[in-house]
Amino acid sequence: MQVSEIRIRKVEGEGKLKAYVTVTFDSCFVVHNVKIIEGKTGLFIAMPSRKTASGEYKDVAHPISPEFRTVLQDTIIAEYEAGHVESGTVPAED
Repeated sequence: MQVSEIRIRKVEGEGKLKAYVTVTFDSCFVVHNVKIIEGKTGLFIAMPSRKTASGEYKDVAHPISPEFRTVLQDTIIAEYEAGHVESGTVPAED
């Protein structure tokens, strides 16, 4: 499976959330709302998730293997750091 498109939208504000990403795979499957977050050791991605009735968050889509997660994260972060972002920003989360 290959990443065929990455669309990055920066987030306004000074918080840890830096951007939302839409990733398209093989020009036929898309995942929205991947987040780029600034952590203590640098940038990382968080997969889209939803809050359960018990209050915990569960990923709704995620890589199965650690190797593919690393490839996906490295690809997204490289695009972000290269400045390949869409014009405009989205409001920060409350």
